[in-house]
Amino acid sequence: MSHLTVGGRRLFHQRSGSGEPLLLIQGMSGTHLSWGEPFATDLARDFDTVAYDHRGIGRSDRVDEPFSIADLAQDAAGLLDELGWESAHVLGISMGGMVAQELALHHPERIRTLALGCTYCGGPDSVVAPQSTLQRLSAGMLSGDRELAIRTAFEVNVSAAFAAQEGAYEVFRAMAKSLPAPVPVIMLQLQAIAGHDTSARLPSLALPTLVIHGDEDQMLPVENGRLIASLIPDAQLEIFAGVGHMFWWEQPARAAELVRAHALAATPG
Repeated sequence: MSHLTVGGRRLFHQRSGSGEPLLLIQGMSGTHLSWGEPFATDLARDFDTVAYDHRGIGRSDRVDEPFSIADLAQDAAGLLDELGWESAHVLGISMGGMVAQELALHHPERIRTLALGCTYCGGPDSVVAPQSTLQRLSAGMLSGDRELAIRTAFEVNVSAAFAAQEGAYEVFRAMAKSLPAPVPVIMLQLQAIAGHDTSARLPSLALPTLVIHGDEDQMLPVENGRLIASLIPDAQLEIFAGVGHMFWWEQPARAAELVRAHALAATPG
């Protein structure tokens, strides 16, 4: 675990496993811890994985100035440079999936395979989170009650069935409390997401692409996954029935196996 300097700021990264290189790009407010131990450990059995914290988040340097999703994609490209990786498999989820889209569009030669989870491409046919979800999140985040904020984030990011499982919230709570995301940076991330639109450019991608989405996603409804898969030529679409936004948290073994099979199918030898 260490920092790499990209664009004049330090980005924290955690590297595990061995094998084909795999860059993991987290979503809004997520850190390297947000991949969860079962999923991250499963992937590290077959891949040299790098999970990192976006600018301003986790153990990376704080930021105050606005940025775009394309700026975050340049951070990812700079991270590949600093790692000495000419190319890598890339998995991006939620906001990280938006970053992965821009990375693939600007630097397709750096991407061996692309996996996009529970994400969004913008444009007139995309579907944003319901107003009720946004209101719940905002109320929790701005309440000043850290416990309420974490509980609300958990409940809108997973399915009702998973939220009811004994011990599920406690694991999420421990992760969230260990590296809390600064609210001002979350607001900057929301601004970046609001300006994201790759919808007209996705048909130009010629990369092996896997799209995963839960059909009970309250944050970015499943219609977004279907749209992205329809726009990217020959994309593989996997819908997780009865699963919320954090599909890799609810079904880590299945999610890891899909990413593994997708990446290794495109690997020579």
